[in-house]
Amino acid sequence: MAVYHTERDSKMKLSLSWCKVLGKEMDLPYFKNLLQFLEEEYLSGEEIYPPKDLIFSALNSTSYEDVKVVIIGQDPYHGEGQAHGLAFSVNEGIPIPPSLKNIYKELEADLKIPMGKSGFLQKWAKQGVLLLNATLTVRKGKPLSHHKRGWEKFTDSVVRALGQRKDPVIFVLWGKSAKNKMRVLTEEEKTFHYFLMSSHPSPLSAYQGFLGCRHFSAINSKLKEMGKEAIDWSILITAESEKF
Repeated sequence: MAVYHTERDSKMKLSLSWCKVLGKEMDLPYFKNLLQFLEEEYLSGEEIYPPKDLIFSALNSTSYEDVKVVIIGQDPYHGEGQAHGLAFSVNEGIPIPPSLKNIYKELEADLKIPMGKSGFLQKWAKQGVLLLNATLTVRKGKPLSHHKRGWEKFTDSVVRALGQRKDPVIFVLWGKSAKNKMRVLTEEEKTFHYFLMSSHPSPLSAYQGFLGCRHFSAINSKLKEMGKEAIDWSILITAESEKF
């Protein structure tokens, strides 16, 4: 069940699970300024991705209590029809972007899972993989156009809330931006949770440590140690069959 996080725009919804831990954050001045900025962006005629009702898809797809793994991206894809609110994921029927192709290459090399025929990663999210971008919106064709407008503070609060959980989380940090996100955690929290780090899967850096990192098998091994169910990383189904 989702609830409105603001009376200003009923299309932007956040699940009750996350409202309980982030509700006060959305009353702070910076978040109100962020909403004002987004309103002005839409009024200006700019095309903004993802659609309003999908901005919080990552959080709405994986409840606070169910998060087992966090994978952090930078900002949404800025091409038409690509972004739907999950980091690294694209809508069904959209060509698989280069970074996701490298993620699939590593997955195949690591666990012998054939490369996904779709870039729609909702199946991962439903199993407890929070696919969180640091910035949740972007202008069409203009990467980082909504950078430093307030989203980073908001997603910092998401990471901080997870860090305060008593149930350990596996943080997967691909690239400098994701690694920097961990600054909000205390040293005690950093020793309580688990961290996997490498370069970003982008073609510009994938060969600097991402390819060959074997993070997918490492995640599943750690989950089993924790007494939790491993992630089924295969992507061989359609978006329609994801609706469960």
